[in-house]
Amino acid sequence: MCRLFGMSTGGLRVRADYWLLDAPRSLRAQSHRMQHGAGLGWFSLGGEPVRDRAPLAAFENADFDLHARNIPSHTFVSHVRDASVGGLTVHNCHPFVMNDRLFAHNGVVKGLVALRTWLTDVERAHVSGETDSELVFAYLTAEIRRRGDTTAGIVEAVRRIGGELPVFALNLLVAEAGRLWALRYPESNELWVLSPERGGASGPGRSAHGTGPVPAVVLASEPMDDHPGWRPLDPGELLVVDGLAETSLFPFEPPRHPLRRSELTTREAASQTTAPTPASTRTSTGSAAADSGLPSAVGAAVAGSGLAGAAGGLL
Repeated sequence: MCRLFGMSTGGLRVRADYWLLDAPRSLRAQSHRMQHGAGLGWFSLGGEPVRDRAPLAAFENADFDLHARNIPSHTFVSHVRDASVGGLTVHNCHPFVMNDRLFAHNGVVKGLVALRTWLTDVERAHVSGETDSELVFAYLTAEIRRRGDTTAGIVEAVRRIGGELPVFALNLLVAEAGRLWALRYPESNELWVLSPERGGASGPGRSAHGTGPVPAVVLASEPMDDHPGWRPLDPGELLVVDGLAETSLFPFEPPRHPLRRSELTTREAASQTTAPTPASTRTSTGSAAADSGLPSAVGAAVAGSGLAGAAGGLL
């Protein structure tokens, strides 16, 4: 299945290179099995979301490596893709950006024709790809706007999706500057958290930049190292992370139309395999594509990275 990563430090700007590149089961290591795309999202000094994404495996993507090593932020969202819906294009790669938020998802939601009818023409205009994930994000964004509160909007959107659409899994990360929301729904796919009081940190020791680790809430589809403090979110748990403070909510009923694995297409079922990633050593990287039109920091300007994201500028 696709793999998620999120991190919040509560305000201190750090790099996420340990979790993205160097941990025993880093996102780059996981990308050997999830090769259909990779993306990294962060927040600029002005609090605007920025993302870099490409339809290229993270272990082959030199830009993913470069940004993971060099971009500081207090809040990160990253994703490696095992496609179930939509072609291998940059527009179908996560994270997505709408209304100053980052979003990434793993799972399968069906009934997309019905889901589109829940959006106005203006709300549908935010959708540029073909995935269930981006449509779900557009609907979450619409409900957040209607309710004027991110948590309330997520709860309302997930309740309606769970009540009216066929759902196999709806695991997601939503990020604003300094805040994260993580959902495991229902029990099909796991989502894990390493909290500061259980050892959560930006890394295991002093980094290559000479800085020590800082406390952090770390979220991932599977434990990324062997730290004993990782815990799985419970099915139906919505974890709200405000800086370093965590609140667990359980506002959801089980899906009314749950999908069994046997009801998925071959492609969908293959994308939802849950075997853990073996610990791996570092690998070399190739070049990445860029969709921003900006010169790549590692070479030629090519379509696909989305460096400008919603904000323009790297930091």
